[in-house]
Amino acid sequence: MARPKKRLEGLVAATITPMTEHGEINISVIGQYVDYLVEEQGVTNVFVNGTTGEGLSLDISERQQVAEEWVKKGKNKLDQVVIHVGALSLKDSQKLAQHAAEIGANGIAVIAPFFLKPWNKDVLINFLKEVAAAAPTLPFYYYHIPALTGVKIRAEELLVGIQDKIPTFQGLKFSDTDLLDFGQCVDQNRQQQFTFLFGVDEQLLSALAMGATGAVGSTYNYLGKKTKQMLEAFQQNDFSSALNHQFHIQRFINFVVKLGFGVSQTKAIMSLVSGIPMGPPRLPLQKASREFTDNAKAKLKSLDFLPFADLNSGNLEACD
Repeated sequence: MARPKKRLEGLVAATITPMTEHGEINISVIGQYVDYLVEEQGVTNVFVNGTTGEGLSLDISERQQVAEEWVKKGKNKLDQVVIHVGALSLKDSQKLAQHAAEIGANGIAVIAPFFLKPWNKDVLINFLKEVAAAAPTLPFYYYHIPALTGVKIRAEELLVGIQDKIPTFQGLKFSDTDLLDFGQCVDQNRQQQFTFLFGVDEQLLSALAMGATGAVGSTYNYLGKKTKQMLEAFQQNDFSSALNHQFHIQRFINFVVKLGFGVSQTKAIMSLVSGIPMGPPRLPLQKASREFTDNAKAKLKSLDFLPFADLNSGNLEACD
């Protein structure tokens, strides 16, 4: 059974794929991106080529290039680099899984295929089993995100006996608001020591109370430091402080959700906060509007969050 040298826990940044203004991947800034996450946000685990990274909008070669650069630049700096290798084609997914093992990734994750969908738990596990077998030395995680895949198979059901069929299975990235399903995943698998990574940033404290061992999210790219304060308060049983931190984070997320918040807007915010150019998203997504960016910038300042780059001057402005 594949076991990571260190359990995947705490915050995991769902990484953005930087692109040029012409829509080509821009791996030249990933080294700077790694340093920013570690030094400014205190985040040392990453989840590459997932939803935030536009993984399904990249071709196989691009996904491999991005994965290679994260592993290369993260060496001796990041604790774990998990590569999302899910694809509509089983063969593509297997190829990406094998590549992740060859480059020295610390784990792989897979979403359910979402065009020709698996119709029950057994069919889904058979698909996941074939992908995991292509990288038998790597820990394997299932990426549960039913709102995007349309695959409504409950994670609780999927986990029953899953290690018997997928020996490398280590845990779950749970990106759904169904806390009953999530809670039962934890409650019914206490002996297995699975990793339970929650994927809804604005509800993380609720998931921690139910036994989440960590979290994967886009906001940890730029709100990692603030979220770590919440984790530390929770671990110290200071629930009042933890709740205040969660509410503080929710104020920003609630604000941008009302403006229209997705991958495009995440790229704009990350460029703003970090000063690293993330570029536009790939079609069919559209670039975030200047109005959105200006409003997000004002909200970040009003909440006294992080230092970030002024998009007009290119200089860093401190807001704390």
